[in-house]
Amino acid sequence: MDSFFPINIYDKFLKQGSKLLGFEENNIRVVVGLDFGTTYSGFAYCHVSDEVNICSNDIWNGNVGQLKTNTVLQYDDEYDNVKLWGAPALVKKQGRSRTRRQKNSENDKPVELFKLHLGDLLEELKPKLPVEYKKAITDYLREIGKVIKEIIDTRWPNIDYFENVLLIITVPAEFSDKAKAIMRICAFDAGLIKEKYSTNLQFTTEPEAAAIYCMKNLEGQNLAQPGTNFMIVDCGGGTVDLTTRKLVSHNQLGEITERSGDFCGSTFVDVEFIKYLRKILGDEPMDLLRDNNYGQMQYLIQQFCNDGKIPFTGDDPDFLYELDIRETVPILEQQYVIDDDIRKTLDNDEWIIEIDFEIMESIFKPVIQKILQLIKTQLDNAHETCSAMFLVGGFSESKYLQKKIKQKFSSQVNFISVPTQPTAAISRGAAIYGLSIKLNDLNNVGNDDNMKCVISSRVLKYTYGIKVIPKWKEGDPIHRKVYGDRIEKFDCLATRGTKMDINQEITSTRTPIFSEQKDMLFGLYYTEEYDGTYCDDPGMKLLGNFIVDLPGSGIGRSVLLGITFGKMEIIATAKNKQSGQSYKTTFKFNFDG
Repeated sequence: MDSFFPINIYDKFLKQGSKLLGFEENNIRVVVGLDFGTTYSGFAYCHVSDEVNICSNDIWNGNVGQLKTNTVLQYDDEYDNVKLWGAPALVKKQGRSRTRRQKNSENDKPVELFKLHLGDLLEELKPKLPVEYKKAITDYLREIGKVIKEIIDTRWPNIDYFENVLLIITVPAEFSDKAKAIMRICAFDAGLIKEKYSTNLQFTTEPEAAAIYCMKNLEGQNLAQPGTNFMIVDCGGGTVDLTTRKLVSHNQLGEITERSGDFCGSTFVDVEFIKYLRKILGDEPMDLLRDNNYGQMQYLIQQFCNDGKIPFTGDDPDFLYELDIRETVPILEQQYVIDDDIRKTLDNDEWIIEIDFEIMESIFKPVIQKILQLIKTQLDNAHETCSAMFLVGGFSESKYLQKKIKQKFSSQVNFISVPTQPTAAISRGAAIYGLSIKLNDLNNVGNDDNMKCVISSRVLKYTYGIKVIPKWKEGDPIHRKVYGDRIEKFDCLATRGTKMDINQEITSTRTPIFSEQKDMLFGLYYTEEYDGTYCDDPGMKLLGNFIVDLPGSGIGRSVLLGITFGKMEIIATAKNKQSGQSYKTTFKFNFDG
C-alpha cells in the first residue's frame, strides 16, 4: 500500500512529497530536554554520539549547583521587557526601615505561575497577571533559551542550533491538544525553533519523561523484566501527574491506563498556609499585602517553604515553625493589621505566629488527600499488579509526602522509591526520549517500520471524532435537519481510554455531498465522555478543521482520511482511494473554544 504523506494538524501547508518543515535530512546532533515547570524549570542535554553522558544544567545567572531555576519573571514598569528572570526575579527581604530603593522596588511585582493558564483550571485558581499569559510564557522560554543556546555553543561550537538540535519540551498529562499548540507557538515566538511547525520541536508528557528516566532505575533489579508494571507520581509545583507503564521490551515502555493529574502540587500547600494566616491576621491585611506588596507576600511564602514546609517530616510531634512577622513581613504590623483585638493578641506573642505539628498537618492535609486519591484511582484503573512506584519532581523530596504515600500504599506496591536527582528526572527523561527518536522518526513520521521510540503506546485522554452529514432518517430530531435532507452528527474515531500504538492510524472513508465540491472540511471534535451523538453535546469541543482539496467532479471521489492519535501531536493524512493521490491538507486550529 502506498504510504500517506503526513502533516501535523496545525495551520500549515505542505505540498505532496515535500519535506517536513524545519528538518534537514538526519542532522540532529544534540538533544535537549526542557522541563518548563509551574514553579521551577530546568533542562538536560546530550550529544547523540555520547548517549550515556546526559548532562543537567546547573548554572543559572552565574550561580552554580541548582538543577532548576524559578519560573519567575520581573518586567520593567511598562511590562514590555524582562529585567530579571529565574531566582534573581524573586523579591528579597524588606527591612524594618525601608530605604528609598526598597520603596521604589515595591512595584516590581514578579510574574509567576503563568503556566497554570494553560491548564483546565477554574478561573479563580489562575493567578492574575499584569501581562498576557502567552507573552509571559514566550518571554520565559526566550530567556531560558538563551542559556540553552549558550551552553550548546560553548560545548559544541560547530553545532547549528536550528539545524542540529532536537528540543523536547515536557507538558503536564492533563494538557489539551490546544494547550500543546499554544506551547508550540510560544516556543516559536521565543526563538526556540526556526519554523512554527518544525519537527525539531517535539513534546512528551512530564510523567512519561519521568517514567523513561525511572526505567533506568529498574535496570539491574529483578523488576527489569518485560511485563513489569510501574507507576510514576510526578509531584511538581503546580500539578501532580500520574502514569502507569509496562516494560514492553528492553528499553521500551507502553502505557496501560489513562494518565491522570490534578492541581495539587507544592504551591497549593502554600495556598493553604496563606489561608491559615488569614484566620490569624484577618482577610483585609492579607488582601492588602497581596495587592500592594506582592513581593513581600512572595518572600513570606519563600520563608515558609524553607523553614516550615520542607523541614516538616511528620515524624517529630514537637515540630514547631515560628513565623516572626516583624522580621519577615514588617509592613503587616506597621500598616495593615489595624483590628485592636488582633493587634493585642499578636503584641502578647511578640508578633510571632507558632505553627506546630497539628497545624502543619492541617495545612498539608487537603493537598495530601488529593494526591492519595489520585494514586488510589490510578491503581484501581490499572487492573494489573503494580510492582513499583517512583516519586519524582521537586515536591517528591518532601519527607512528609513520602511518608504518607508509603503508609497508604506499601501493602499494594512492594517497591516505592524516590530515584536519584528526582528534580531532574523529567528533563533527563525528555532527553532520553529525544535520543530514541532523533533520526529516522523525525524524517519518517508516517513510516511505522522506522519508529523505534522508547514509548510504544499511549492511552487516550479524550474521545475524538469528526462531524459527518449523513442523510436524515426517521427517528432523527426534526429540528436538526439541514441542507434539506441531511443531519450533522458526531462520528467517533477513537475512544477515551483506548491504548494506541504511537503509529497506529485510524482511517475513515468520506465522499463529497455535492458533485462539484472542490474541497472537504472535516471538523475534528473531542470530549472527555466515552462517546457522543452530536457535535454540540455537552462537553464536546471543536479542536479544529481539516480542509482537504478535492480535484475533479462527481460524488464518487472517495477520500481515505487517516489520523494518528498516539503521538503527542495529532497527525493526519488524506488520500484519493481511486487514484492513490495524496491530497493537500491544511488544518485550522480552533483557539476560541
